[in-house]
Amino acid sequence: MRMRRLLGLALATATLAGASAVDAATARAATHPTISNEQCTEQGGTVIPGGAYIGPKCKFPDGHTESIT
Repeated sequence: MRMRRLLGLALATATLAGASAVDAATARAATHPTISNEQCTEQGGTVIPGGAYIGPKCKFPDGHTESIT
């Protein structure tokens, strides 16, 4: 009985670790790449200055924004 419990615990731990790795990779792939001020203006965007806790962003004509490096 003890061996079955240990195997179950090991399987549950491995499953959670695998799910966390997949979620992290998916989140990283879904983020927009950062661009520079020059790239923003070259692509027709407007540079929006950042605030105290927010960095500058680029707002594109289609409405989406990206972080500026």
